[in-house]
Amino acid sequence: MPRRTPRNALVRLRTPGRIPGFLKTASICALMAGLLSPLSPAVTAPQAAAAEVTASNDHCGRQCSDILPPGQNGNATLAQILLNQAFGAMPEHASDQLGPYADLATGYSGLTNATINKFFNDASFGVPSDQVASTVKPAGRSDVTIVRDKKTGVPHITGTTRYGTEFGAGYAAAQDRLWLMDVFRHVGRGQLTSFAGGDPSNQGLEQQFWRHAPYTEADLQAQIDNAVATNGERGKLALDDAKAYLDGINAYIDASDKGRYFPGEYVLTGHKDSITNAGKIEHFKLTDLVALGSVIGALFGSGGGGEVNNAISLLAAQEKYGVAKGTEVWESFRERNDPEAVVTVHDKSFPYATRPDDPQGEALPDTGSVTEEQLVHDRRGSAAGSAATGASTTAARTAMSSAKRGMSNALVVGGKHTASGHPVAVFGPQTGYFAPQLLLLQEIQGPGISARGASFAGLSMYVELGRGQDYSWSATTSGQDIIDTYAVELCQDDHHYLYRGTCTAMEKVEQKNAWKPTTADGTPAGSYTMRVWRTKYGPVTHRATVGGKKVAYTTLRSSFMHEADSIIGFQMLNDPDYVKGPESFQKAVQHINYTFNWFYADSEHTAYYNSGDNPVRANGVDAEFPVWARPAYEWRGWEPATNTADYTPPSAHPNSIDQDYYISWNNKQAKDYTTAPWGDGSVHRGNLLENRVKKLVAAGGVTRASLVKAMADAGLADLRAEDVLPDLLKVVNSSPVTDATAAAAVSKLQTWLSAGGKRTETSAGSKKYADADAIRILDAWWPLLVKAEFEPGLGSELYAAMTNNLPIDESPSADHGPTGSHAGSSFQYGWWSYVDKDIRAVLGEPVQGPLAQKYCGDGSLSACRDILISTLKEAAGKTAAQVYPGDDQCSAGDQWCADSIVQRTLGGIKHGKISWQNRPTYQQVVEFTSHR
Repeated sequence: MPRRTPRNALVRLRTPGRIPGFLKTASICALMAGLLSPLSPAVTAPQAAAAEVTASNDHCGRQCSDILPPGQNGNATLAQILLNQAFGAMPEHASDQLGPYADLATGYSGLTNATINKFFNDASFGVPSDQVASTVKPAGRSDVTIVRDKKTGVPHITGTTRYGTEFGAGYAAAQDRLWLMDVFRHVGRGQLTSFAGGDPSNQGLEQQFWRHAPYTEADLQAQIDNAVATNGERGKLALDDAKAYLDGINAYIDASDKGRYFPGEYVLTGHKDSITNAGKIEHFKLTDLVALGSVIGALFGSGGGGEVNNAISLLAAQEKYGVAKGTEVWESFRERNDPEAVVTVHDKSFPYATRPDDPQGEALPDTGSVTEEQLVHDRRGSAAGSAATGASTTAARTAMSSAKRGMSNALVVGGKHTASGHPVAVFGPQTGYFAPQLLLLQEIQGPGISARGASFAGLSMYVELGRGQDYSWSATTSGQDIIDTYAVELCQDDHHYLYRGTCTAMEKVEQKNAWKPTTADGTPAGSYTMRVWRTKYGPVTHRATVGGKKVAYTTLRSSFMHEADSIIGFQMLNDPDYVKGPESFQKAVQHINYTFNWFYADSEHTAYYNSGDNPVRANGVDAEFPVWARPAYEWRGWEPATNTADYTPPSAHPNSIDQDYYISWNNKQAKDYTTAPWGDGSVHRGNLLENRVKKLVAAGGVTRASLVKAMADAGLADLRAEDVLPDLLKVVNSSPVTDATAAAAVSKLQTWLSAGGKRTETSAGSKKYADADAIRILDAWWPLLVKAEFEPGLGSELYAAMTNNLPIDESPSADHGPTGSHAGSSFQYGWWSYVDKDIRAVLGEPVQGPLAQKYCGDGSLSACRDILISTLKEAAGKTAAQVYPGDDQCSAGDQWCADSIVQRTLGGIKHGKISWQNRPTYQQVVEFTSHR
């Protein structure tokens, strides 16, 4: 079957392919003649004299750089969209960062400190006077100035009052991302289809997020009230900042509406009329920020869940092997605390969510009784019918998955191992590839604020990832478990449950959406209702029986109803009077309840801290499985009315100051610290960083360039080739390979390994891989060998259950991995550790934390070899067209294209593909030379 790229419509803004026949070239030109009223506010805005912005507070010595593709400008007028769709023309600064970002893949090998900014941009504070492109005082205010630089168009916001500074931040954000911000405030409310159209990808996007954060307007307001009430003066300041930020956004909405340079998507989706200018762009309000925050929190900062799937696979193991042996097998695959796993914090233990000696309160479902809770009801029109239901369900499962799964890396080296004696860091979030990008860049200078970096669009009142005057910080997703599943006993009917002994009604929360065709989305009229049943223990996700008793499974997340709380931590990070060193940095990020790994570097110190509200569980509760919703098994100190509880203290979170080096690629944080995702074993993509950075540190003299090269080299490596293939070939070559087909395949694989096992173009822009045949063979071989190696021993039912917990592969082109295709992020989730441990065991090599038994050939080296050779021959015989089937982006057999990164459209501007790299979307390279 052809693969389809997961799209999020306006992910799938179908401009102009679905615009009626007026998109003939001549018609476009005629239409644009009436639309070429100001293309941007800069055309009509009065220009102040270009003055150099001073940067006396910058301690980076021009050694801070960053990049964020595809470009700073994420807004486009209708005329610009039509020009892009018809001729490929780009609005200014819409795509100018894509080229330098892509070029690193073929340009990193000769990198020096002097050439870093061929691939990154100078991230110093301020703008030299000869680089000022525009200077604007938004809404005519005298207390704030927005200067944009010529090279990138990044806004440098300078305010003389706190209000003016935040007003400017809001205005600049709307200039760059208004349409995207509007899309995501509707996603957060589960209202995207009503706003942007009923395309299945829009349906999937709103279903994906609203299922996990089904908030009412009152809920959103309550979050604001709570954040202000519980944070003293900083809470009040955050509220004032948010109001000023919103005033700036709304001032831009009014100005762009009056000047008719608002984003053209509003016309294409029927919200504005291109001729009369009738229609309205709704002003933003405080609760919109919380709705936006709930989306970002769900995407990047909510570790845990999956307890029902865990239970199903455990039961399958126990069914096959018996309770004791089945549990042993399951635990060996779970790898809760694998001794061979790469960790961020060295030689220190931080026990969390460990396996209890005597589990209590488990509520495992009866075999075959689990059903997923229905979300969508009352389908009508184009939403009705099995095809429509299937399309939206599939879209919900893949919505934003490129952002949701693979997230972020960090390489930080302490000063005693660098050439300059100052720490060096290369780090950033891997947030997927979108057009416009989810993040935006900015510099903010004002009373109590001094920072430059990236923020999520619509939440950019503060820099969320970036640099201050003499320090920089970044984050990776950590994934520790802050979500638990409870089994609530039903009473009276399916919508009442026992809460502390009382039969209690579930709360029904609904969102009704209806849509009709628009120019952008021709999906016929339709409607449906999303319905979630909420309990004190969270929303219902599944139904089942436990010991014959009917239950509903719910998920309780510690950040549920608390997404707004993290604003305080970000406020502190931007405050130069608060963050003055590694200790105050750690205190700041302790106020962020998202599950992140935070990294810090200044001219003297480095630091790390793992954030999140980690609930203190009752003694004996195993976080891996559902437990009964009874007081004995609730979180300690849990208050249902506010969803607050006792949390583990900061000292219990993995943390460190001035370790020799830190790496993170969503790997295990520290010994004994269990994370919710499966796959923290002997082979993890974190090893690709660990091996390279450890070697650099051992040699000494680390530079910005050498650390970037280590990151870039790891970003082109095939993890399976680098860390698993050598042992596979040991088995294959344990006897002479006499079969000609197998021998030829082995030769190609060995040649590729000798060249480094990377997926690299033959030359820049060739769109052909060196060692293309070897790459094709491994891509075809991996799923075949995994199934042949493990399914006979596990049995088909248990093998399927285990693959539901952890997919077998996530190569760049793998549509069967959790990120889909064209997503960049690769090799986070897969069975590489299982294959590695099993093959080493069969070879008789030492294995720490082995699987419960040997699987390949039932432990026989010769039988294992036969399995590998037979699957290798089958793989070698597959054509490129079979391994890389065509999709809506690529023709069948185009290997480079199958791997390529696509900027998934969230608006009307389309971008070209770039060659695969496995690296952060926004990335900093920093080395501070002095300290305050």
